Amino acid sequence: MIQKYYEGTPLIINLSIEIGKLLGIVDSTYLRKPKTHLRKGNRIKTIQSSLEIEGNTLSIEQVTAIFENKRVIAPAKDIKEVQNAMKVYDNLLGFSPLEQESYLNAHKTLMSGLVDGAGKYRTKEVGIFKGDVVAHMAPPAWNVHHLMGNLFSYLKKSDDNLIIKSCVFHYEMEFIHPFMDGNGRMGRLWQTIVLMRENPVFEFLPIELEIKNNQEQYYSALSQSDKEGVSTKFVEYMLNIIKVSLENLIADQRRTLTNEERLLYFKEHTKLKEFTRKDYLTMFKNISTATATRDLKKGVEKGILKKTGDNRVAKYEFIKVQ
Repeated sequence: MIQKYYEGTPLIINLSIEIGKLLGIVDSTYLRKPKTHLRKGNRIKTIQSSLEIEGNTLSIEQVTAIFENKRVIAPAKDIKEVQNAMKVYDNLLGFSPLEQESYLNAHKTLMSGLVDGAGKYRTKEVGIFKGDVVAHMAPPAWNVHHLMGNLFSYLKKSDDNLIIKSCVFHYEMEFIHPFMDGNGRMGRLWQTIVLMRENPVFEFLPIELEIKNNQEQYYSALSQSDKEGVSTKFVEYMLNIIKVSLENLIADQRRTLTNEERLLYFKEHTKLKEFTRKDYLTMFKNISTATATRDLKKGVEKGILKKTGDNRVAKYEFIKVQ
């Protein structure tokens, strides 16, 4: 029997419905994979925000400089944290959200050179303090493997949707505190990796930025769930964070794509080696036949596409860049 980690509430239901609608807008407006400069900017915001929550002192400008291989004067530990996070976030598609081995490999990369035992579950007891007061005493070390096994079993076998699962995993992992260090950033990272199974847009959505901007509520939701013994309050909090992040993305990007942007989007999302105008229109249902014809003509003129045949039977192929 799969463990139930949260209680369904009207708020969870309503937020799930709203997120579903927003993902529909994302798909219909071709935002699943934002433009390159936006993807880079959001990745930087994600890393800087997640690390700042953990006490990293580097600014957006400094993190950007590290991305661009420029010299940064800052504590060596803070720079190392950014460099490790870059390696992990650049390889998000290489991790399997349902596998513990992949999860441990992510921690190994994220915490390499920062802690002993990176990539391994803790073997010591650990408590989280607020001043001199114990805010949370994690489960005993001997039980970590069992608890994490149950949590991954929930990810694999539960009928809950992936968005809910990602929120539950985030909280329960924080509660178990399976590592001596890096638990917070691993919770946020793995939630993103689970969410990517639901929609590719989550690879580049800076949810961590919204958490940083609502950090007090983040810790309050964790604390409330601790007291209640279920992750319900945290699930509600995180669903709202996801909703707001999607709303912000849509507000920033809601505009008409140029013909070149449509061509690039089609290239990145089609599996067809050769395609017709009809194939192109299947992806872009809200443009006219005349607009599709102009897009494809422009692609040929700019050396992006190679055309064979004429009129409706014409076939197109993207020219490989040497």
